[in-house]
Amino acid sequence: MPRGPAVSRVALVTGASRGVGKGIARTLGDAGWTVYVTARGPATGEAPLAATAAEITARGGRGHAVACDHSDDEAIESVFAQIADEQAGRLDLLVNNVWAGPRGFGGFDTPFWERPLDDWDSLIGLGLRAHYVASRAAARLMVPRRTGLIVNISSFGTRSHLHSVLYGISKAGLDKMASDMAVELREHDVHTVSLWPGIVRTERIVASGMTHIAGFAVADAESPEFIGSVVAALTDDPELAERSGHTFVTAELARDYDLTDLAGNRPPSHRSAFGGGPLF
Repeated sequence: MPRGPAVSRVALVTGASRGVGKGIARTLGDAGWTVYVTARGPATGEAPLAATAAEITARGGRGHAVACDHSDDEAIESVFAQIADEQAGRLDLLVNNVWAGPRGFGGFDTPFWERPLDDWDSLIGLGLRAHYVASRAAARLMVPRRTGLIVNISSFGTRSHLHSVLYGISKAGLDKMASDMAVELREHDVHTVSLWPGIVRTERIVASGMTHIAGFAVADAESPEFIGSVVAALTDDPELAERSGHTFVTAELARDYDLTDLAGNRPPSHRSAFGGGPLF
């Protein structure tokens, strides 16, 4: 990807009011990016989404908060129309991260046959369809400029049962989406990848006081900013074209890029715990 002045590069990170999306957006701000962030909103005042945008600007980038209901195709399209209008058609990076738990979500302990059918609407509608809609809109900006990267935030739930049947379906779909989009985008010099973070030290996890999750120590978990550093490194990777279409474990890519987390530690890969072997 061309590497003009860092401040000129434009990104959209969906679902960025907290958690992984917020960490990625903040890290891009550190690198001087112009970053649009979306969530259900609101996008003004002291709201979490507005706070994310303000932090991006404070860190040296330019943050733009845009309220968006990602279950609404037209609302997603309007975000890209706004970016195209304000950035002269430029979009260098899309991070598909938005996600929502199903109605009545309080954990994934109930088997699929006892869960309501409308779990599909959040886990597939938001967890898969919204990413496809956003990727389609992003490609329409990236292809004419012959540059761009689309990143899907996926999960080890692709490889092994994790949380629920529909969760696994949605994450496997993201990996296949990245693979097939890469085929159709290759001749246009636009690239796609799917990422599997490990356990992430989100605000919710920290507030819970949990010390271990699925046998993994929270103290060793990835920070949201760690995932952001991997995404930022991908955008500057001279071998990005060769990586396009593939799925990567964030902890393993971080080793390739010689990245550490905020405390200087290297979070472990969970590949072996989920069966080992190759990724998608």
